[in-house]
Amino acid sequence: MYIKILFNSDAVSKDLSVGWGFSCLVNDNILFDTGEKAEMLAHNLDALKIDFSRISDVVISHDHWDHTGGLEAVLKGKAKLNVYGCPGFSSGLKDKVRSLGARFIENSDIQKIANGVFVTGEIMGAYKGQPMAEQALVLDVPQGLIVITGCAHPGIVEIITRVGRKFQDKALYAVLGGFHLMHMSQGGIDAIVQTFLALGVQKVGPTHCTGTEAINAFKKIYNNNNFYPLRVGETWEVS
Repeated sequence: MYIKILFNSDAVSKDLSVGWGFSCLVNDNILFDTGEKAEMLAHNLDALKIDFSRISDVVISHDHWDHTGGLEAVLKGKAKLNVYGCPGFSSGLKDKVRSLGARFIENSDIQKIANGVFVTGEIMGAYKGQPMAEQALVLDVPQGLIVITGCAHPGIVEIITRVGRKFQDKALYAVLGGFHLMHMSQGGIDAIVQTFLALGVQKVGPTHCTGTEAINAFKKIYNNNNFYPLRVGETWEVS
């Protein structure tokens, strides 16, 4: 199993598009989030020689432009894709997915979408005082579970503890993605890092809305062997 970073704010090469948002590919066929713009994602897919025709499933973490902006680049002209979302997503996003010929699949709980690949289903959080439905991607690998988050509006600790309760016999191997800690105090950040350690999380890849202070805090504790910067164009292979 591998995870390839397709969109983020930093890249391994100046030839790749970067910006605000996140997207990654699991194996050849499962896309998680789509970054901020269709043309940016399309450029990176082409530059990284990703075969569009092999993408069969798209998982959208939550209904924000920086995670859904590239959807059209993947869905347009490609029928029968599965797009996994939450019941609480806007009717506008659901209608857009269907108008582009894809199936919109809603889940309220853990759902297997491929061998060793699951969506958490809807977890409610909040954004600017309004309810925010979000889900994460879970990979079951020999080392344990890899949890990939978009922005973690429900709270990154809430997401990973919920995953841990669903897979009680599995270790939390790695947590990657946006942790939404940009506006948290240093004390709050340090408490979350310690919670990760207490939960047994072995590797981390905090990025996007995690914020510079929180990213540095995780990097200090997890060091270079267990910290992943998640630059566009990087691939993490898990055997």
